[in-house]
Amino acid sequence: MTTPGPTTGPTTIRILLADDHALVRRGVRLILDREPDLEVVAEAGDGAEAIVMARAHDIDLAVLDIAMPRLTGLQATRELASLKPDLRILMLTMHDNEQYFFQALKAGACGYVLKSVADRDLVAACRTATRDEPFLYPGAVTALIRNYLDRVRHGEEASDQAVTPREEEVLKLVAEGHSSKEIADLLFISVKTVQRHRANLLHKLGLHDRLELTRYAIRAGLVDP
Repeated sequence: MTTPGPTTGPTTIRILLADDHALVRRGVRLILDREPDLEVVAEAGDGAEAIVMARAHDIDLAVLDIAMPRLTGLQATRELASLKPDLRILMLTMHDNEQYFFQALKAGACGYVLKSVADRDLVAACRTATRDEPFLYPGAVTALIRNYLDRVRHGEEASDQAVTPREEEVLKLVAEGHSSKEIADLLFISVKTVQRHRANLLHKLGLHDRLELTRYAIRAGLVDP
């Protein structure tokens, strides 16, 4: 009879934690490590060290302070998003500030957690991020809605209308998992034309890859989630 080996917890979320204050890191680590599905596997004292640690460790999630020496959390987020596109990144900050919030989203973060309520929100934010969903505190949601309404009022919210009917057809087929060759055959166009439509979609929608196109198509109601 074979004795089963130890379980390694395949669902454990491996976390990189970066903050230039050791006491803050210790407190945040205590919050995270007491959860059975969360494990801090690396720590960093600034943004540059966070990038080094991300290269050296197998991590699923980075939790970064915004204000750090050498490289800020925002700068490190941009580097990490390029280095590890599948890595999820949360910003942990004392700043309830719309400017920082929008900069964090633009840099590639998928969530924004205030240190003042980290004991309440951080664990939920980590789990939400690894489900590939955004985590926003209530004030951030208000900021997003206000920003969207301002853009509508100023006529800037026109990206949906910028997508042509043919591009929408290509987008739907991409989201359904078809290859460029299959899309070309279905639409009676060349593979090169399909690739051009995909490139145009990425540019118009401000997206980066097939996964983001699929998410957009789901949000737009083109395909079922």
